[in-house]
Amino acid sequence: MKVLQSAVLSITALTMAIVLLPSVGHAQSSNPVTTALKASLERSSRNMTAAAEKVPADKYSFKPTAGSRTFGELVLHIGNSNRGACHWLTGAPAAPKNTLTPTSPKAQLVDSLKSSFDYCSRALDNFNDSKLSGQVPFYGGRTVSAASSVLSLTDDWADHYSQESAYLRANGMLPPTTHRGEP
Repeated sequence: MKVLQSAVLSITALTMAIVLLPSVGHAQSSNPVTTALKASLERSSRNMTAAAEKVPADKYSFKPTAGSRTFGELVLHIGNSNRGACHWLTGAPAAPKNTLTPTSPKAQLVDSLKSSFDYCSRALDNFNDSKLSGQVPFYGGRTVSAASSVLSLTDDWADHYSQESAYLRANGMLPPTTHRGEP
């Protein structure tokens, strides 16, 4: 019985360490919001790029309904949104104007998407939590707090990946995160 109790206590302690140790690193960050934003950027970049790469070139013209964007339009939109939102949030120099169209070759659209996430990553190098209360430009000519812009940016990434996932599923493909067992 003591061996069983000892094993249960050991497993419980190990489980708690596995669960709590990653949060210790985040709790010590002097920029927890920016750290979380950068983690979201990395995850979103990986997932959205993988989805764009997975869709065959001939499906880039697919749109699920008449009022929807084609997949090519969606990929182009995500990249352009990233460039604009990260520029406004951080004040980094604007990215060069994107001259691609939704019917540009798939490889170019995927490269543009990747470069938009790279741009955001570089722009965030000079961003930190002390800037969250500042005002930044936003869609529709509005001005919002940087904190609001951060929340909108992560919302956009989640929304855009869910759209890509829906397009994949409508074409009989599973989203990339499904294969890795992620939620």
